[in-house]
Amino acid sequence: MPGAPVYNIDPKAFWDDPYSDLKRMRNEMPLAFVPQLGATLMTRRDDIFVNEKKIDVFSSLQPGGLMTRLMGENLMRRDGEAHQSERTAIFPTVSPKTVKNVWRDQFEHHTARVLDEIAGRGKADLVADFAMPVSAEALKAITGLTNMSAFEMNRVSQGMIDGCANYAGDPAVEARCNDCTASIDRHIDERIAELAGKTDYSLLSVQQQAGLGLDRIRANIKLAISGGQNEPRDAIAGTAWALLSHPDQLASIMRGEASWLQAFEEYARWISPVAMSPRRVAQTYEMHGVALQPEERIFLMFAAANRDERVFESPDDFDISRNLQKSIPFGAGPHYCAGAWASRCLIAEVALPQLFARLKNMRLDPQAPSTFGGWAFRGPLRTPVVWDV
Repeated sequence: MPGAPVYNIDPKAFWDDPYSDLKRMRNEMPLAFVPQLGATLMTRRDDIFVNEKKIDVFSSLQPGGLMTRLMGENLMRRDGEAHQSERTAIFPTVSPKTVKNVWRDQFEHHTARVLDEIAGRGKADLVADFAMPVSAEALKAITGLTNMSAFEMNRVSQGMIDGCANYAGDPAVEARCNDCTASIDRHIDERIAELAGKTDYSLLSVQQQAGLGLDRIRANIKLAISGGQNEPRDAIAGTAWALLSHPDQLASIMRGEASWLQAFEEYARWISPVAMSPRRVAQTYEMHGVALQPEERIFLMFAAANRDERVFESPDDFDISRNLQKSIPFGAGPHYCAGAWASRCLIAEVALPQLFARLKNMRLDPQAPSTFGGWAFRGPLRTPVVWDV
């Protein structure tokens, strides 16, 4: 039985806008080997929903994978009991109760402070001037790396996600990633000394309390930073852009007919910030007439799954009234995003409502278009806006 059919991409065009290629793969070859990425892409929603749970076939354990090599073996690169035990260890940091009782007040404080700094300007880039510092301050609190600046938090996160998507093997990208992980290690070492004899709800503290070794602590904090900065940053700015681009839907929220959570979750379906998750084929497996072989690399393409025409009507449209029951922006299996509750709180309960309440008559800057990029992690690069002062 043959392997997956070959589908060639232009890497630059795919980074600029992957959706036409993903649509073609989804409809013509739902398992497609992309030589430029060195992986077979799984693109249909139901295929991903079912097969992500088959950890005996599609394993997260990837000893030679980019994430493991660059960041250490974190809980996302473990399966079964090994994964669940570390997930249990970090749960006190990310539980709905902790988010509500500990983190929400801090989210509100930092968001208000950032808005105080920009409100008088009358113009800003929502990515760099609002979403980036709001997301970074939240992540500093959650990880326990309060000694790191917001700018550095954003830099090290971006450097790591660039490194983890560096399937072309660019040595400069890898070098930047290594510099970023070294910075995180230095900040962890400083905070470990400060936390001696103390406990709190931060990821650093709860892992120490659970008895995890330093290598595990480092790897899991790097994991939290790699996704925990770019995902809310991109979703805050991206959802704001989507609503400003669809004023009728923004008006429905302002009238109380729809919610900020609906807007965020529809944006996360439409432009999934975490667009892909890699897996290693652990045993021979047949699917769609393709014989997948052990050690092959598989990419679960959430960005494609969340625009599957078999599941969603008019999937390329942004529609906050959509039924999102089958959307899978946070994953669909045992590796479902542990930070989902914190993301929903930060984005839908704090950042978006504060942003639109504070910046009156906010609108997209007609002189400076918004730009987007990425295929493994995707979001706005710039979202220029203006408002009445």
